[in-house]
Formats: sequence, C-alpha cells, structure tokens
Amino acid sequence: MRVLVLGSTGFLGRHITEHLSAMSGVRVLGAGRSPGSDLRVDLTTTTVPALAADLRTLAPDAVVNCAGAVGGGPLLLAETNARGPAVLCEALTAAGIPVRLVHLGSAGEYGTNAGQPLGEDAATCPQGAYGATKLAGSLTVAEAAPDAVVLRVFNPLGPGSPGTSLPGRLADELLRAGPDGAVRVGDLSAYRDFVDARDVARAAALAATAPGPLPRILNIAGGSATRVREVAEGLARISGFRGRIDENGTGSRRSSAVSWQQADITAAAAALGWHPERTLATSLADLWTSRTGTPPAPAPV
Repeated sequence: MRVLVLGSTGFLGRHITEHLSAMSGVRVLGAGRSPGSDLRVDLTTTTVPALAADLRTLAPDAVVNCAGAVGGGPLLLAETNARGPAVLCEALTAAGIPVRLVHLGSAGEYGTNAGQPLGEDAATCPQGAYGATKLAGSLTVAEAAPDAVVLRVFNPLGPGSPGTSLPGRLADELLRAGPDGAVRVGDLSAYRDFVDARDVARAAALAATAPGPLPRILNIAGGSATRVREVAEGLARISGFRGRIDENGTGSRRSSAVSWQQADITAAAAALGWHPERTLATSLADLWTSRTGTPPAPAPV
C-alpha cells in the first residue's frame, strides 16, 4: 500500500510518517515544500492540473493531508487551510484514481461549548480566522472527496511540540528561565482536550488503511477537559522548575476566545477501534525529553 503524506515534515506529519513507515506492507511517500520530498508541492500555489498529473504518476492508495497553517495573516491562513484542501480534492477527482483521503481538521472549527462534550454533529462556531479557514477546508473535503474522512484533531502535544503551541512554548520558556527564573505566559484558566501526537498518528494510519467507507468527520482527542494550568504545572515539575509562573503575559489570540472544550470520541472508537493510549503525564515527559535530551526531573518525595 502506498500512502502519500502531505506536510510530512511538520509536527503531526513527522509522527504520522514515522508510524506509517513502521507498518508492514506500507510505503510512505512524503510531500511538501521541503527539498528531498517524493513530491515537492505547495498547495497554496499549485494548480489542479499539475497536482493531478503528479498524483497519477505516484498512484497512492491513500493521501493524508497534514498541511496547514496555525498562524500568519488572513491570506496565508485562507490559502493554506481553505484553498489547499480544495485544490487537493479537485486534483484527486481529476486524477481519476481511487484514493482514500484523510484530512486533519481542528478543534478550532467548533468553538466553545462549556460543560458539554462535543460530538461530530455539534454546531461549528469558530472564533477567528484560523478556525474559520480550517472549517472551510474540512467542509470541502467532507463534501467533495468521494472517499474521505476529516479527523478533527484537538490539542496535540508530545515529542517535538512546536513553539507555536502552548505546551511547546511553555517548555521553551522553562528552558530559557532556568530552575529559579520567571516564566511569563497568558491566562491558563481555560480547559482544553489534549491528545498525544503519536495517538493522532495511529488514528491517521487506521483511517488511511481501514477497509470500506468511514464517517465523514471523526473527533481525535483525549476525551477529557483539562485546565491548561495543569500542563504548565506538569512541565514545571518535570523540568525541576522552582521559579514563578506569571499569567499576566500575552496568550494565544487563536484560542483565547475558547474557554472550555472536550471531545466526544466514541465515534472514532466505533469506526476505527481507536482510543488514546498515552496519558498527559507521559506526553509532557516525552515533550521535555525531546527538548533537552535528558529525562525528566525526579518527582519530589
């Protein structure tokens, strides 16, 4: 089986590529803007005929689209998160080859729903350009591609978490501050549903290789609402940090309007046999180790 991974060098793309590569009988083809990719392509600028020709040449059995933008101006967000999936869907149709498309959506498409787990049929009310452009891309995939599934990924973390994410930024700030310094962050009172990137990779692999049709949208999350402050405190313990965490700094504009999120993940269990395997503590410990190359500090006795 040949699986083409778009955005294969990104945070989730790397984990998905690694997971698929370890599977027997699967050949992974990397695609993106980086030199050395099996397919060098930029979905924000490529044309439908050009991409369709490349797809016919590579003849993948499945395509996993991890390409996306979490920041930047509105034009970049629209070109990457909305135009990119639209071009991909049209190119797959024009290529005329049977392909399963797995597209990574985002929890940002829902908005907030305090106290109520979000099922796939929940109303979508994105709070900003990021969520709106991700929703546009996900709807395009769900409505246009004949064999497609959107995995709405909630807050991924784990080894290699980028500095643009809250866990990655916290790890970087703790490294900068040292054991007795001060870390300045935004308000940490919101609740989020965190999921390990390696569990996301397993879900994407299951979706790419599953026989038969799948639901159009599946939530991929940890299945519980966790106060963001617990992530900061967990990383502080793991790093041996003894200083002060100041919450009067600037937080993420992308998610500041969403105070509470939790996913209902029963549909992914039914359709894929998937459930998250790693705890938040494991994800944070492995994130810290990936940043430092050293194991976490021992827990206090």
